[in-house]
Amino acid sequence: MSDTNRQPHPSRSGGHVPVLLAEVLQVLHPRDGGIYIDGTFGLGGYSRGLLQAANCNVLAFDRDPAAIAAGQALRAEFGERLQLVEDRFAEMQRHLPLPVEGIALDLGVSSPQLDRPERGFSFRNDGPLDMRMGNSGETAAEVVNSRSETELADLIWRYGEERRSRQIARALVARRSERPYSRTLELADTVRSVVRAAKDGIDPATRTFQALRIYVNDELGELKRGLAAAERCLAPGGRLAVVSFHSLEDRIVKDFLRARSSAAPRGSRHLPEASETAAPSFELLSRQAIKPSARETAENPRARSARLRAAARTAAPAWPNEGSGGTT
Repeated sequence: MSDTNRQPHPSRSGGHVPVLLAEVLQVLHPRDGGIYIDGTFGLGGYSRGLLQAANCNVLAFDRDPAAIAAGQALRAEFGERLQLVEDRFAEMQRHLPLPVEGIALDLGVSSPQLDRPERGFSFRNDGPLDMRMGNSGETAAEVVNSRSETELADLIWRYGEERRSRQIARALVARRSERPYSRTLELADTVRSVVRAAKDGIDPATRTFQALRIYVNDELGELKRGLAAAERCLAPGGRLAVVSFHSLEDRIVKDFLRARSSAAPRGSRHLPEASETAAPSFELLSRQAIKPSARETAENPRARSARLRAAARTAAPAWPNEGSGGTT
């Protein structure tokens, strides 16, 4: 999971503009000598912002080897203050000798992954039907060609919230019986044959591609594990800032922080109750999600669905990890 496009102030990284960057930096309030985690390095927008804002150190994670390779230029600029780790952000605790002052997570697919057809995320440009953020695990083609009609319908509904998931699954199974799927436009054309174009201009294939991407990369399971890891890694008073781009992610973040703050309802169907007696491990910094400004969404349409939720770590012990399992 890597960072998508964002707001121009205070930094750009090779033309990359991080969404809600100023707001994330305001939440994390980087200070000299502090250690911060950029859990979703991508093009390095948050890392650059943190390193420019204070004489601090950043440990940046990305499961995508291409992002880590591209990040070497930023590391050359900031030297030992930036460390790059090719790993999932849920594994951050394995790489940390000390608690940290702040953690930023920018969820979802990154701009380079979307914009490069060979990565297999795009329904607008033809490429291999891959969708993996790293180099391991099943590809989207393998999922589409191997799962039953019922399984496909369930995952398209669950992770894409697509109302016509059953009809799409039926069409996918019928088409693959003639020729297995291998290309993104093959999949997109099948979905478009079933789902009508929306009045708002959103492509009919959007939700199905989202569902497969989330499933292939276990994004919701990674998010749950990553939030629990952040709870364990933050020092008392440390800040957590999470930017999400669709309701499934935002719901998980909201439930996690509310359950672990003094604002509980304790537990939900997404994150079961850990303990009736657990002391709050977070204090909410904002009761509502922070949204991009009208100016930012006008300048960067990809920012329109972004939501930032933020909290500060208390001195209470981390809660048990019930409910932080995977999505599959």
